[in-house]
Order: sequence, then structure tokens, then C-alpha cells
Amino acid sequence: MDGNIPGAFPSGVAVVTRCRRLLEPALRDAISTLHPWAARMAAFSMGWSDVDGRPREGGVGKSLRPAIVMLSAEAVGATADSALPGAVAVELVHAFSLAHDDIIDRDELRRHRAALWKAYGVGPALLAGDALLALAVGQLAGRPAAMPYLSAALLELVQGQTADMAFEQRPWRGPDEVTIDEYAEMAAGKTGSLIGAAAAIGVALGGAPEIADRMWQMGRDLGVAFQIVDDVLGIWGDPQITGKPVYSDLWREKKTLPVLAALASDGTAARELSALLAAGDMDEDSVRHAARLVEEAGGRAGAEALAARYMSSALGVIDECLPDGGQLRELCTWLVNRVS
Repeated sequence: MDGNIPGAFPSGVAVVTRCRRLLEPALRDAISTLHPWAARMAAFSMGWSDVDGRPREGGVGKSLRPAIVMLSAEAVGATADSALPGAVAVELVHAFSLAHDDIIDRDELRRHRAALWKAYGVGPALLAGDALLALAVGQLAGRPAAMPYLSAALLELVQGQTADMAFEQRPWRGPDEVTIDEYAEMAAGKTGSLIGAAAAIGVALGGAPEIADRMWQMGRDLGVAFQIVDDVLGIWGDPQITGKPVYSDLWREKKTLPVLAALASDGTAARELSALLAAGDMDEDSVRHAARLVEEAGGRAGAEALAARYMSSALGVIDECLPDGGQLRELCTWLVNRVS
């Protein structure tokens, strides 16, 4: 997987921009119904304003999941507008999950500026996240073909996040070590469930609910690939692009796929890495050394190969189910082959 292609996907950028232009007015309308304080925090989380509520330019999220909703609807012959409630719903759930994830992970930065909790405090950020979630559910009330997928995504998202946290309490090596299969199931829930919901909701609202289950699974596979690439960036990504410190996941000793793949190999680098991680309390030099060992043990290559397999599975579903899904296919490819 090529994670350094900033010039790629020129036509897709135009597609995402088009979808975002349809999304933003509806998203603003939804958020305007909140309590003014919650609305201000929500606007900050969306990148529309600074911490004092002053409008700002730039820094807005890519809105990739809403774009998947709208492109999925278009791929079955409907208009993007027909899927707009679903697009708003998945973007609100995504914003809710980021607000809570940053608190859980103690991440102080989001998109190169203060995370919501860092800007307003933990309690207010939790309330703002809850408000976004409530708004999301309301978007699909009365749409029985789409609502089950949002509901399933919420449950899987929480279960995946719970599994990710539980992994932190388990050892790097031994009978209770985290397996790659367990990691994949966690990633399918934590990351893939909302992407799966986006694709399934899009075709359901677009008038093709009979393929929604296949698109749900497509999105889950795509999410695993996405999460693996995110793990690679979490160790080797450029902080100027990712907005997070270099080696950030190694500093937190997270059970990420490159590290798990490295430890699953058999060699000197893997054994040295296992001893280094078991010792704990790593400083800057040992974290840098750990990153080198992960790569030497094949962790980076193994992670990228597994991401490619899940990506191939996801694209196969699009090719089979959506003869007119070219733009969706291109977007999903870029979603994984990204730099941030």
C-alpha cells in the first residue's frame, strides 16, 4: 500500500467536494437545533469555528463517510439528495465517536488543533458527543430500510472500542496475547462498522435494500484496511500530515497491527522487540528503536499486505454489486491509500 500519494485522486477530490457541499447545509441545520452551548462545541468539532465561536476557514473534515452514503445511492441510480439524511447521520456519529475517542485515548490534538475535550473540558465534550449521537438517530427515524444499519454500527463501534481498550490490559506475548484475528474483528467494529453503515444506508435509501447486507460487509472489510493503514501512520506517519506526534501509538504501547505482525514473526528482531515492549516505560530512544525493530521483523510489510487483502475483498463486492460504482470504488481506494 502506498501511503504517500498526495497528488492522487484528483477526480475524487471533486466528487467529495460536491458531496460536502450538499452535506454541510443539512448538517448545519441539524446542529442548529441543539442547545447553544452544545451547538457551539459541535461547530468547533466540525471545524466551522474557533473555540470562541468565531467562524473559521479550513480544517473541515473530509466528510468521506457521508460521501460513501451519497455515492452508494448514486451507484444504484438514485440522487445524492435522496440519501442526505443518511449522510448527515453517519457524519454526526463519526463526530460523536471522535469526541469520545479523544477523551479515552487522551489525545490533545484533532486535525492539527485542540481536541474537543481539551478546548472545553471533558464533561462538556461528553455532552456534546451525546447530543451529536441523539441527532444522528433522529435523522433516520421512520426509515426502516436504513435505521437497522445505523443501530448495528453503533453497537459494533462501542464493542470494537471496548475490545481495543481491553487489549491494553493483555500481554504482548503468551497465552493471553492479542491475535491478529482478534485485532481484525476489533477493527471491523471500531472502524468498519460506520463505513459499512454508510454504504448500506446509501443503497437502502437509494432504493436497493436487497444489496445492503453485502455493502455492510464491504464497508467492514474496508474499515479493517483503513484501520491497519492508520496504525502504520500512527508509527511512521509525518506529524505535519497526521497531526499527531511521531511514534504516537508506540508511546502509548497500543496493540496495533504492525506490532502484532512483527511479534508473530520468528526472528531476532521479533524477540528483541518482545523484550523491549515487556520492559515497558520506554523513552524516546527506545521508542525509536522499537519502530526500527517492528520494521525489521516484517511488521510494516505484514500490515500493508493484510490491508491489501481486506481492500481487495471490499472492492470485489463493489465490482459485483454495483456496475455503476466507479466513483465509489475510486473513493474507497483513496480512503485506504491516504496520507492522513
